[in-house]
Amino acid sequence: MMGAHVKRGDTVLVIAGKERGKRGKVLVVLPNKRRVIVEKVNMIKRHQRPTQKLRQGGIIEREGTLNLSNVMVVCTKCDRPTKTGVQVLADARKARMCKRCGEIIDKG
Repeated sequence: MMGAHVKRGDTVLVIAGKERGKRGKVLVVLPNKRRVIVEKVNMIKRHQRPTQKLRQGGIIEREGTLNLSNVMVVCTKCDRPTKTGVQVLADARKARMCKRCGEIIDKG
């Protein structure tokens, strides 16, 4: 399993594909498949039969997956897409940082 440069809750910018230029919040990261699901981006139509969970069947619209390489994390401080680096904090914890402005991206 490889680590992903994005985490759930990050704001990302889509940098390639038909959804290029859109921003959204990461809902799910699938690191083994190298895919990510972003809120309101790459909407697909799914033919769904009625189940216990979904009483009403029909055609539902939901987010499809995007390749991890097609998204970039947006820095909270400089509000621009950036590559992420790892910085060791004073208490020996590792945190992701913006390579443009040096701001720590991880919350908490």
